[in-house]
Amino acid sequence: MPGTISRGVRAPIIREGDDIVSIVVDSVLKAAEEENFSLQDRDVVAVTEAVVARAAGNYATVDDIAADVRRKIEGDTVGIVFPIFSRNRFAICLRGIARGVKKVVIQFSYPSDEVGNHLVSEDELDDSGIDPYTDVLSVEDFRRHFGVTKHPFTGVDYIQYYQDIVREEGAEVELILANRPEAILNYTDQVICCDTHTRERTSKRIRNAGGKTVLTMCDILNEPVNGSGYNAEYGLLGTNKATETSVKLFPNNAKEVAEKIAAVLYEKTGKKVEAMIYGDGAFKDPVGKIWELADPVVSPGYTDGLIGVPNELKLKYLADNEFAELSGTELADAIRGAIEKKDKDLKGQMASEGTTPRRLTDLIGSLCDLTSGSGDKGTPIVLVQNYFSNYSD
Repeated sequence: MPGTISRGVRAPIIREGDDIVSIVVDSVLKAAEEENFSLQDRDVVAVTEAVVARAAGNYATVDDIAADVRRKIEGDTVGIVFPIFSRNRFAICLRGIARGVKKVVIQFSYPSDEVGNHLVSEDELDDSGIDPYTDVLSVEDFRRHFGVTKHPFTGVDYIQYYQDIVREEGAEVELILANRPEAILNYTDQVICCDTHTRERTSKRIRNAGGKTVLTMCDILNEPVNGSGYNAEYGLLGTNKATETSVKLFPNNAKEVAEKIAAVLYEKTGKKVEAMIYGDGAFKDPVGKIWELADPVVSPGYTDGLIGVPNELKLKYLADNEFAELSGTELADAIRGAIEKKDKDLKGQMASEGTTPRRLTDLIGSLCDLTSGSGDKGTPIVLVQNYFSNYSD
């Protein structure tokens, strides 16, 4: 009778230099022994990216960020476009950028950032008479319309907070609010696009409008600086605050770790499990309006068996349509038969309407993120079982 099972697995507190593969394997096998369950083929062992990067020592300092900015930005002024409003994700990156220049022009999007942190509500914006498609606001303009606004969850006034960070680093700061990325070019042609999922479009628009040096966060710390950590593909994207002067970057070795976990578990159990490294889940809070995915991807590394999307029939469609006249055992047998005979690609077929055409890594990674949480559960490892089984098995 059991379907998909998602089980958090506790592990020791992982430090730089620890053997992450051995810790994960030992923790999963110990949990199986304690709870009296067995691993099966195509179980998924998932590990949060935070402990993978920590074990590998993938850290960088504010000075490292500043050095890379100085190397890549011409002149003393840089514009940063569409940063997210986050003490954990962006504030310390801003500190490093500000340390590397003499002036920072910050361009906020409004009424919210890319992931749904609101400065003001849509209703307040509608009532103000401001056109968010064209109007460029100074801090004074914004305050005149909306006053001092604080994030409902953190209590932070991000307009003031980000300006203060730049000033603390000895740089001059100017802040504007505008949704057209090209607006930054009225202030500087040296730009870092700080959005996560729309960064390519943003940088293209600025470049086409005359931007001279146009970088994304992927271009900062995409290689070591003075022996620092780095991420060759994502740079500063996916970073989290480690200390007041350092960040932990997205792991460089995610696929390697996933494949080693699967290989060692096969040696010890004879089961061909899948493995993945996961970060933020890809889901949106319907009340707070915040999209969880501040990482560039849900999973930076996984075994090849997790490539693809689900290929599923909608059981309620079959029950209400093709087999509407059946019931009981006869209905169950008919549905099992349909599943066993289904096409390898159901795209476009009515019987698959309403299923979820998302990547397996996004679906499973989101399940794992919800299971492990972001606080004190102490389960950086998640074991997902029966995910690939269906009603006919």
